[in-house]
Amino acid sequence: MKRRELLLYGAAGLIANTLAPISAATTREAATPMLRTKLGHIAGYVDQGVNVFKGIRYGADTAQYRFQAPREASNWDGVYEALQYGAAAPQPSINEAISEDCLFLNIWTPGIRDNTKRPILVYLHGGEYSTGSGSDPLYDGINLCRRGDVVVITLNHRLNVFGHLYLGFLDANKYRCSGNAGLLDIVLALKWIKENANEIGGNADNVTLFGQSGGGAKIASLMAMQEAHGLFHRAMTMSGQQITLSGPRAAANRTQAYLSGLKLQPTDVKSLLSLPMEQIIQATKAHDPALAGRNIYFGPVLDDVVLQQHPFYPEAPAISRHVPMIIGNTHDETRFFYGKDDSLFTLSWDELPRRLSEAMYVDISVDKVIAAYLNHYPEYSASEVFFAASTAGRSWRGAIIEAELRAQQRAPAYVYQLNFPSPDDDGRWRACHTLDIPLV
Repeated sequence: MKRRELLLYGAAGLIANTLAPISAATTREAATPMLRTKLGHIAGYVDQGVNVFKGIRYGADTAQYRFQAPREASNWDGVYEALQYGAAAPQPSINEAISEDCLFLNIWTPGIRDNTKRPILVYLHGGEYSTGSGSDPLYDGINLCRRGDVVVITLNHRLNVFGHLYLGFLDANKYRCSGNAGLLDIVLALKWIKENANEIGGNADNVTLFGQSGGGAKIASLMAMQEAHGLFHRAMTMSGQQITLSGPRAAANRTQAYLSGLKLQPTDVKSLLSLPMEQIIQATKAHDPALAGRNIYFGPVLDDVVLQQHPFYPEAPAISRHVPMIIGNTHDETRFFYGKDDSLFTLSWDELPRRLSEAMYVDISVDKVIAAYLNHYPEYSASEVFFAASTAGRSWRGAIIEAELRAQQRAPAYVYQLNFPSPDDDGRWRACHTLDIPLV
């Protein structure tokens, strides 16, 4: 198992006695639940008394319209067997099948067509806007269904270059939405959910988006998106914020850097469309022209079409003022990102300024930061200052900005901080990034 999986399952083990267990192997019961949608019938299975449908197609194969807005799936004959997860979005490394045909969602529900109108919880996976899928075992919805009598849904959507390559400056007609195609995929999924809410035992007027890391950032972006207005009614973000978007100039520069990495001309979209998926993914490893030391960042774009304002700058979006929002973080976020580096746990005070400057997301004097921490926490070691200051600069700042702007707006907002520490590796991880996932 990956270190991340060990970390998370280790934390989950501490609370296993208080939750219904996740079965190691799915136990399928005899009944075959059936959904009746306008596209056709969908067969699932029953696991621990919960109706499960995996890999339901909510959109057509995106390979047919690469970098364009999603399109609704076509009708099918017979019965669609939703018994296993669909393909994940194309990405550099994942232990799942990947394909441009990736617009699938998964449903866990205690009832079907029973007019119970359960709350619907839609989880958006993390991995920035670049990696991940809704098929991770940590996102299995059975426990939430059994504990809370709710409908749980996860989904896949386009990521990285496929979901956020900005081409609108090259073709303002055909590719006007390309910088936000991945977010439009989520909107299409939410429309499918609204249309079929009663069928899956849920309430179309009580849809909650929740997500961690990149999933939380997606939610913040959707709160500023006119096309998503009215499709969800509550929002819960876990260690994931989105204050500003890539502006059109920065997004265009990233597109040019990406095309250059493919050895294509700056305007050669036609060749880009004919390249195989694998080659397009490989080229995402080119260096970002604005963010030093990382691959090209592909995320939502202020394109004045899909997104006409930043999510939380200069103010919180008015169109989602009525949506209650939970904003959360963990106490020791960056131990997840830097915790594999043993040298960071034995830092000297002489080494701290250089190492902290490399990790800071805020352009501020590190000497000033270190002095402030020592004033407030004189007992901290150099390593503890590193993790605390890098967490404050990288993770907490966005959460505080969002909460303050919601407060100024007099909009319903709630804030949490997870202090619960992981016991793994003698406690070195503490309450790190991702630790709230197994607790949920």
